[in-house]
Amino acid sequence: MLNTLLLALALAAPPTPRQAIAQVLTTQTAAWNRGDIPGFMAGYWHSDSLVFIGKGGATYGWQPTIANYQKHYPDAAQMGKLDFSQLRITPLAPDVAQVVGHWHLARPSAAAGDAQGQFLLIFRKLNGQWVIVADHSS
Repeated sequence: MLNTLLLALALAAPPTPRQAIAQVLTTQTAAWNRGDIPGFMAGYWHSDSLVFIGKGGATYGWQPTIANYQKHYPDAAQMGKLDFSQLRITPLAPDVAQVVGHWHLARPSAAAGDAQGQFLLIFRKLNGQWVIVADHSS
């Protein structure tokens, strides 16, 4: 009886920040791999204060960031299949964490070719949800 109660409490417990952030990344990967850029972008802060830093420099705001993704990845072939690895999720405060990791796009098209790099994400817990507020991907 006690084991059943403990199991029920464990199942009812909210996810840890690391678990919640890992779930955001898993959801993003699934969205990307089905060609769903808006679904992928659901993991980002829907704000003009979002910052994305990539090879083209800094982009500020959710709308310009999604527009850049849609411009550079116009179809499923260009998007390829995404995976994240070497994830290091480090809580910095109760509502802030950083994630360092590696991204890889497997693209069968010879013209597009595979792509990969490193990233540093800053997550914040806003309105009960963990979202990316800053992304530096190279």
